[in-house]
Amino acid sequence: MPFRADVMLGRLLVIFLGIPIHEWAHGWMAHVLGDETPKLQGRLTLNPFIHLDPIGTLMILFTGFGWGRPARVNPYRMKHASSPRAGMAISALAGPVSNIVQALLLTLPFRLGLLDTLDPTQAARLAEVLFVAIAVNVGLAAFNMLPIPPLDGSRILVGVAPRQMGDFIVRMEPYAIYILLFVLFIMPQLGLDIVTLMVMPFQRFLFQILFAW
Repeated sequence: MPFRADVMLGRLLVIFLGIPIHEWAHGWMAHVLGDETPKLQGRLTLNPFIHLDPIGTLMILFTGFGWGRPARVNPYRMKHASSPRAGMAISALAGPVSNIVQALLLTLPFRLGLLDTLDPTQAARLAEVLFVAIAVNVGLAAFNMLPIPPLDGSRILVGVAPRQMGDFIVRMEPYAIYILLFVLFIMPQLGLDIVTLMVMPFQRFLFQILFAW
């Protein structure tokens, strides 16, 4: 089953690179802004086993969709940011941006013609691995940009939205996991899959950008 093996290899690439770099990026940006929380918690490392969540890892491996163990940051320690909310927004944005950068780098073998130097069978299998890794990274970036607590998009929105709206989103944080589960699993059963409606256009846009030049 070469196809399944290639798909699994692409997903493993995301598990051992995409997710760790995503969570590291959150912590590194918070560190740059003055918050030592990620460093104290040992999150300024690319060791995947520090960043992986068991259930999220299995989800990526078997479905192509999942998550890592969230990197904790303290926006009130980000003394180099203009405000705590701005600091949180910048730190939150770093994660999805890291996935987009990784996807861009994974397109280089296609752009540079490196696959043409391989045996056609090997080239086809490597292309499948790379494309799966690109697709999962793009999916992670798009999904995390949704303005739904506790996703990165909600924290970015808090940083740029009017204060009243930001305050409302912050008040929703204690219920974030329930909101996310409702949006992911209950609403589609009711005929309203807003995740797909919001994520798919952003995914298409990112793919157009990645393969446009």
